[in-house]
Amino acid sequence: MAKGSINVSVENIFPLIKKFLYSDHEIFLRELISNGTDATLKLKHLTSIGESKSEYGNPQIEVKIDKEGKKLHIIDQGLGMTADEVEKYINQVAFSGAEEFLDKYKDSAKDSGIIGHFGLGFYSAFMVAEKVELITKSHKDEPAAHWMCDGSPEFTLEAHDKTDRGTEIILHIAEDSTEFLEESRISELLTKYNKFMPIPIKFGTKEINDPEHEPKTTKDEEGKETTEPHRKITVDNIINNPNPAWTKQPADLEDQNYKDFYRELYPMQFEEPLFNIHLNVDYPFNLTGILYFPKMSNDMQIQKDKIQLYQNQVFVTDNVEGIVPEFLTMLRGVIDSPDIPLNVSRSYLQADGAVKKISSYITRKVADKLKSLFNNNREDFEAKWNDIKIVIEYGMLSEEKFFEKADKFALYPTVDGTYYTYEELFNKIKANQTDKDGKLVILYASNKDEQHSYIESAKAKGYEVLLLDSPIVSHLIQKLEGSKENITFARVDGDHINNLIKKDETTISKLDEDQTKALDELLKEVIPSEKFMVQLEAMDSDASPFIITQPEFMRRMKEMQATGGGGMNMFGSMPEMHNLVVNTNSKLVSDILATEAKEDKERLINQSLDLARLSQGLLKGEELTNFIKRSYDILK
Repeated sequence: MAKGSINVSVENIFPLIKKFLYSDHEIFLRELISNGTDATLKLKHLTSIGESKSEYGNPQIEVKIDKEGKKLHIIDQGLGMTADEVEKYINQVAFSGAEEFLDKYKDSAKDSGIIGHFGLGFYSAFMVAEKVELITKSHKDEPAAHWMCDGSPEFTLEAHDKTDRGTEIILHIAEDSTEFLEESRISELLTKYNKFMPIPIKFGTKEINDPEHEPKTTKDEEGKETTEPHRKITVDNIINNPNPAWTKQPADLEDQNYKDFYRELYPMQFEEPLFNIHLNVDYPFNLTGILYFPKMSNDMQIQKDKIQLYQNQVFVTDNVEGIVPEFLTMLRGVIDSPDIPLNVSRSYLQADGAVKKISSYITRKVADKLKSLFNNNREDFEAKWNDIKIVIEYGMLSEEKFFEKADKFALYPTVDGTYYTYEELFNKIKANQTDKDGKLVILYASNKDEQHSYIESAKAKGYEVLLLDSPIVSHLIQKLEGSKENITFARVDGDHINNLIKKDETTISKLDEDQTKALDELLKEVIPSEKFMVQLEAMDSDASPFIITQPEFMRRMKEMQATGGGGMNMFGSMPEMHNLVVNTNSKLVSDILATEAKEDKERLINQSLDLARLSQGLLKGEELTNFIKRSYDILK
C-alpha cells in the first residue's frame, strides 16, 4: 500500500472547497456523474478506432444509496484508471488549478460555482463526504487500484481485487449532508441535472408488467369472466433519456416528436406549443437545441426562466440571460453547447466571446424561422400572432438586427382583423392618410370597446385603424417613428379625427365671433380647468357635441414610463389632463347658447360633459351615481 500527500501547498484545501461551494453543494452528483459519462464516452471512442481491446457493450452508470452504512456509490463501466493514472489524474492534475482557484475566489463565495473550471470536479465530493474511496479497473490489462482520502491532503493507494472495468466512487456522507442518503433527494438531483445524459443512469429497480406474458381470461361455471393479474418483472430503473430530441437531426423528427419532447421537458404544461425552432450548428461553434414558442400572455415577467442550458447533455442552469437574447428568455426549450463552460458564473458567461456569438446566432436563427413560417403559411402565422407578438415586439425594441429582419414578418392588425406587414400598410394608407404637410399618419386603437366611437369616426373617413394593444406598444411606436421616414402614429382618441389627420379643407363655424367668445367664457366657468383644457372646433354638424381626448405625447410618455421607460418620472407625476373638444357646429351647442336661464345652461353643459366622460370610462363612483340619478330626472 502506498501512502502520500497530495501535491498542494495549501494544507486546508478541502475545508476551503466545502466552504466556498456550500451554496452549490448539490452539484457534487452532477460532477461525479459527468466524470463517469466522460470516461464511458472516451472508451466508446477508443474501441471504435481500435485503440482499446475492451468490448464496449452497453455500459451504464449506477447510483446506489447505502443508508445504513451512510454511503453513496457512483459506479461507471467506462475507461477506468491504472494506479499510475490515479496518481497522475487524482493526486496531481486535479489540483493543478487549486491554488489559482483559492487566490482568485477566496474572497468571493457567491461567485465560486467554478470548481470544474479549475479541474477540481472530482473533489466536489468532499463538499458532502468526510471520506472518499475510489476503486477503479482500467480497460488496459492492469490490476485495479483503490484510492482513499479523508479530506486532508493525505491519501492511500493500494491494489484491489475488482475485476470488471470501470470506476466506483464511494462517498462516506458527512453528518451535515445526510439529506444525500435520501432516495427522494437523489432522485430529484438526477432528474434536475442528469435527465438527458448520453449514458443510461440506473437508480434502483422498478416493477413493470411482463411484456412477454399475456394474462389469460377464463370463465367459471356461470359464464362469468375472470382475467388473471399481470405478471410483474423487476427491471433497472433508468432515470434518463440518453437520446433526447435535440441530439437528433431535424429531418429525423416529426411534429409529434417535438410535441412529445415538450411534454418531457414540461410535464405540468398542458397547452401545446405553437411551433418550435430546431437549432443545429457546428461552425464557428457547436450548438444544438430546440426552442418552443408557447402561448404568450401580455405579462412579460411571468414567462421567463423556462429555457434549460446544457453542456454535452449535462444540465447547467435555467437562468440563460446573457447567453440567450433577453427577448427570447420568454420562450421555452433547450440549448446545448460544449463551448459554454459547465461551471462558471453568469458574469463570466456574459463577458465570454463565444457566448456573445451564440447569442447573435440564436437571434438570427429565430428571425429566419419566423420569416419562413410567415412565408410558408401566412394564414396560420396570422392566427398565432396575438400569442407570439409580445416576443417579436420586444425583440424589435431590444435587438437592432432582429428589428431589421422583422420588417418581413412583423404584423400590424387592424380593428377589423386584417393583418398587414409594414410595407403593405404603408402602400394601403399613404394616399388617404397623408396630412397636408406630407406626413403619413398611422391611426391605432388600444382597446376596441373603449375607443369604439373614435374608431367609427376614423372609419367614416375611410381611414384604417390598427389594433395595437401590447404593453410595450408605446416604446415600439417610438422606435418605428425614429426608424421609418416621415411617419407618425396617433391613437384614435388622441384628438378629433380632423385634427389627427389635418387636410387642406377647413370647416366653417356656424357661430360668429361674439357667440364663440360667449361660449368659451361660459364653458370655462362650468368646466374644471384643472382636469380639462377646452378647445372650440368647427366640425361636421353630425359629429359629437363634446369629445374628450388625451394628448398623444403626454399619454405615450406616461405609458412608456409605466413599462420601463426610465428618465420620464416628470410625466408620471403629472396629473391626468384631458382635452375637451366642443363642436361649435353641433345643434346642442347652439341650444346651450340660446338657453336663457344660467342654471339650465350649466345643467346642459354638465350633462354633455358627463356623457363624454362616460364614453371614455372617466365617470366613476359618486359622480357616476349622480349622473344616473340626474339622467332619470330628465326622463320624468
